[in-house]
Amino acid sequence: MPTSGNSLPPLPPSRHSSPPVDDRPLNCQRRRGGMVFVIIALALLLAIGFFFLTNQRREDAQSRAITDAAETVDNAARSVGDAAQRAMDKLRDREPKKD
Repeated sequence: MPTSGNSLPPLPPSRHSSPPVDDRPLNCQRRRGGMVFVIIALALLLAIGFFFLTNQRREDAQSRAITDAAETVDNAARSVGDAAQRAMDKLRDREPKKD
């Protein structure tokens, strides 16, 4: 039996078939690509909106915390002022009146 110079046995047929061919018209293929773009754009818009909403809430919380701290300082200053006023009134009441 003559050999053809190829000592390797022939390869078995591939189990993988060729990639599926898209037989749809070109305008349907483009429409599908457009839908993917619209879905991605919508997801991006939703993500940006979520970022701005959460950022606004964070800023509101910071503003609220600053306002609460300022009110606490204001209340403390009023308390100190009231205490000073009462102390001054007590000292004034203790002084003998000079007539």
